[in-house]
Amino acid sequence: MALKIRAETPADREAVFAVHAAAFATRSEADLVDALRERAQPTVSLVAESGGRIVGHILFSPAFLDRRPGVRIMALGPMSVLPDCQRAGIGAALVRAGLEACRQQGAQAVVVLGHPPFYPRFGFAPASKYGIHCEYDVPDEVFMALELEANALGGPGGTLRYHETFEELG
Repeated sequence: MALKIRAETPADREAVFAVHAAAFATRSEADLVDALRERAQPTVSLVAESGGRIVGHILFSPAFLDRRPGVRIMALGPMSVLPDCQRAGIGAALVRAGLEACRQQGAQAVVVLGHPPFYPRFGFAPASKYGIHCEYDVPDEVFMALELEANALGGPGGTLRYHETFEELG
């Protein structure tokens, strides 16, 4: 399958919504993407396209470390791949391209609430390694961080706050 990763365009909106709605049991993630697209800036929003069809999407939005407000952190998620296209490397391609796009935008670190077997291959480690804790009550192993800039997360840790849209739609 020939895969192209590119920036999302306004024309992709319905297809992106459909990918998230198909990949999850509810449309919560699809609604979250729509809301973040409108309210959170800057974002990195990429689609995976194959055969002219949108088969995956990833979104990164700003997050904030309460004790280190000057550190530019992006939160990865939601990310979705159509069920019939999963386990084909699409999610990994989206993550790699998204991390590079975050780096190009000047992000110093990325956090994710995700599957522990998946994200460490990209360099993510438990955020607690940096003294960072999630504002949500989640197991340590699912809340991970990655420095895009050396020592960006060095120094005092703190609590990571996601964009307020997460709480509003949570």
